[in-house]
Amino acid sequence: MKSARRIAVGSIFTECNHFGGRPTDLADFERQELRRGAEVLGATTGTVGGMLAVLAERQADAAPLVVASACPGGPLTADCYAKLKTELLDRLRAALPLDGVLLALHGSASAEGAGDLEGDLLAAIRELVGAVLPVVATLDLHAHVTAEMVGAADALVAWETYPHRDAYETGSRGARLLIDVIDGKLRPAMAMAKVPVLVGGVNGHTEGPGPFADVMRFAKMLEGHEGVVSTSAFLVHPYLDLPEMGGGGLVITDGDMHCAVTLARRIAQMFWERRFELDPPVYTPVDAIELGRQVEGGPVLLVETADCCGGGAAGDSIATLRALLDARVTEPALVPVVDPVAAAMCHRANVGARLTLEIGHHLDPRWGRPIDVTGDVLYLGDGRFRYTGGIWDGHLGEMGPSAVLAIGPVRVLITTHATYDWADEQYRAVGLDPRSAKFVVVKNPMNYRLGYAGLYRAAMILDTPGPTPAVLHHVRYGQMPRLYYPADREITGLEPVVLRGRRHIPKGHE
Repeated sequence: MKSARRIAVGSIFTECNHFGGRPTDLADFERQELRRGAEVLGATTGTVGGMLAVLAERQADAAPLVVASACPGGPLTADCYAKLKTELLDRLRAALPLDGVLLALHGSASAEGAGDLEGDLLAAIRELVGAVLPVVATLDLHAHVTAEMVGAADALVAWETYPHRDAYETGSRGARLLIDVIDGKLRPAMAMAKVPVLVGGVNGHTEGPGPFADVMRFAKMLEGHEGVVSTSAFLVHPYLDLPEMGGGGLVITDGDMHCAVTLARRIAQMFWERRFELDPPVYTPVDAIELGRQVEGGPVLLVETADCCGGGAAGDSIATLRALLDARVTEPALVPVVDPVAAAMCHRANVGARLTLEIGHHLDPRWGRPIDVTGDVLYLGDGRFRYTGGIWDGHLGEMGPSAVLAIGPVRVLITTHATYDWADEQYRAVGLDPRSAKFVVVKNPMNYRLGYAGLYRAAMILDTPGPTPAVLHHVRYGQMPRLYYPADREITGLEPVVLRGRRHIPKGHE
């Protein structure tokens, strides 16, 4: 009787920003998700949930390591990464011998002293388990895929949807691929082709008409032909500042590296050709408010992408709030801001109090100055809510002590902690209904398409200061050398950079 395959499962998952946000520490993971050992086996949703379901279906034993995920922010502190990495490696070492390693990663995480966190982690795992043991990792389609990552893993499999709604399915695909490698049914040959295109995510949706949707459809069309096992298209997270950044395509074939390289190049070339279409039109808050007033009914979404917590920003911008107040809007409006000082002042004052306070830019003052406002405290709470979709579907969100401050018709949701925006869960958790508002400020460049689907009358992408802007024409990188788009609109003779994966060594053939 064949013994059960034993596969280690672990994750360090977040997205980092080198231009803003506050440093990510262990408390951020503890507030979002930090499972250790047997606790990992309780995951039923998300990427890890998909992995565990397939392992159970294939009668493989999961050796649980650490699963840590946090809302995006600045790079992990050195201490935070050292603790997570050490614990994961210690548990992996204790779990040996194994048949494989399965990891749920993002691909655009960074830490103090480790710019490419995933590459560093995968290299350490490869050194620990040796050359033969297969290692498979899943990635976000915004991953910055590096030579270190491609060189250490046998296969990398990325999410296929943006807005992200296939984390579970991607975990399942990664697990099935790993088991096929273990069983000798697949000899993965992996190639990644990249072009230096750095763009925001507004036009990076993967369904319906759109430039990246076309690239994704082309990539997925290749699967199942000429021995192609898996394809991924990448729209790199552009708010890192690292060398060799760019998007493109990754192809895994059954043993045919030449085919993998050829097709990966075709995906990357198509991505380059569509680069101009990936930049959306943007509006000043003043213009967006005026245009929104001409729209019948509501809500009109004012999309302040430059302060996206889901991209690593602090969430403390009041650029759109300032514009709404300066415009003296009479229509109902909802605005979120992360400001622990203002939240604490509201809690001390209590519901019903009228107070004047300074709000905004207390966490990341590089992008603006606070404003003084006077309003009435309508609501106080602990800031807990539950996600109803996306990558953390079903997980508890923690805004921390939160308040709703009424400034005339404007309702400001003031929170202590930044949280990832999927839909309107944060607003509803404090008794605010976006359906009754004329203007709703959202700070995610993509998720509103699903989270507010069928609800909003118009959405306008704003041009405001912040570390996650919708267009990157004015961003200056320190580590990313020229030539790249959008700094260079044309690059004569451009050829995609190709990263070839390691040669897989089947067990018994080392």
